[in-house]
Amino acid sequence: MQKRRRLPVWLKMQRASGENYSMVKRIVAKNNLHTICVSGNCPNIGECWNAGTATFMILGDICTRACKFCGTRTGKPFPPDPEEPERVAESIKSMNLRHCVITSVDRDDIPDGGSSFWAETIRLIREINPGTTIEALIPDFNGIAENIQKIIDAGPDILSHNIETVERLTPLIRTKAKYKRSLDVLRYVSGKGKRSKSGFMLGLGEKEEEIIKAIRDISSTGCKILTLGQYLQPSHAHMQVVDYISPGKFEEYRKAALQEGFLFVQSAPLVRSSFRAEKHLRTE
Repeated sequence: MQKRRRLPVWLKMQRASGENYSMVKRIVAKNNLHTICVSGNCPNIGECWNAGTATFMILGDICTRACKFCGTRTGKPFPPDPEEPERVAESIKSMNLRHCVITSVDRDDIPDGGSSFWAETIRLIREINPGTTIEALIPDFNGIAENIQKIIDAGPDILSHNIETVERLTPLIRTKAKYKRSLDVLRYVSGKGKRSKSGFMLGLGEKEEEIIKAIRDISSTGCKILTLGQYLQPSHAHMQVVDYISPGKFEEYRKAALQEGFLFVQSAPLVRSSFRAEKHLRTE
């Protein structure tokens, strides 16, 4: 059996308990919803749920892809639940969220990748929560512009898509996704005048020059918001951690990204794409 490496002291996580934590857990369960916080084994679930927020995951909790870094279940998904968008919107209202993040599994089994469902969800959130800002953390939709445009037209405040890792490691850990395609998604979003955001993980064996290249590649798309965080192995079946990157090194990469023209950069071991995401609106 694979022996897990001891976590360094800087990866200490907040305890998952408290009044707000219980409130979020109750609302998510009551409305039969999914969150990437749970499905992705996010290390920040304690802090985020204690703060009364969560990242909702639509289109079910079974992904059609099987990326080697992700804790989300993979297999044959169930048909989309037509009532899910309204339940998400109502849950956001119950939680009194000023900012919300929506993501989804990949749905390669659906002709439009689930983009119409995405658009309907965003529209209902807007209708029921007119004062709430929205970030849409989308899959690549196989790079099909028509499907990405549906999300843009629905009007999220931030449209996010992660490259997940450096170019060399992409074929090793991402199922079906391609490095260039992810950059093309970001380029398309930015080209339409939409505020775009991306991020990737460190600790999978990437070299420093590859990290800098990935930062530059993302910047070249017009993307202005970047997140960098430490990869943590969800289970023994997933890719092992190669390195634990120190907070000091993350700070070096943050400064390098700002020099490349990013307006907002979060770079630290426990940073995840949706971690403290409300701050990502403050880029102007």
